[in-house]
Amino acid sequence: MVPQVGSILEGKVSSITNFGAFIALEGGGSGLVHISEIANTYVNDVHDFLEVGQAVKVLVLSAENGKVNLSIKKTLPPPERRGPRPARPTAPRPAAAPRTSALARGHARPPAPSGDPDFEDKLKHFLSSSEGKMADLNRSLDGRRGGGRRRK
Repeated sequence: MVPQVGSILEGKVSSITNFGAFIALEGGGSGLVHISEIANTYVNDVHDFLEVGQAVKVLVLSAENGKVNLSIKKTLPPPERRGPRPARPTAPRPAAAPRTSALARGHARPPAPSGDPDFEDKLKHFLSSSEGKMADLNRSLDGRRGGGRRRK
């Protein structure tokens, strides 16, 4: 007997795996409840939620090629939502003052003609150290892969 998609059935847990649980359905047949369909919360270990022989209600998600996919969490009441977020008070914003550059206000120094010299130095240092590290890594990997010189 092929269970009808969308129907809620009774069954018993026949075995538990690391990816879900197999359920023996009433009237014969069996199906799989994937670990993601066991509970409304994160399931790390199926044994924390189910035991072999436990009676469960399941919803038939699909039945194709003799494989029946089931869900326990869709038969459970929806999880309680934490209430709605309180609305933030919205106060009228004052009119924006005209913008002036930091340089015009006397708070910043003018940028260097070729960019920030500190940044340029840091970038050059980073690139050279990065290239050195990559070269060392490639050398060590070549020895492991057998890509080195061959002897005659």
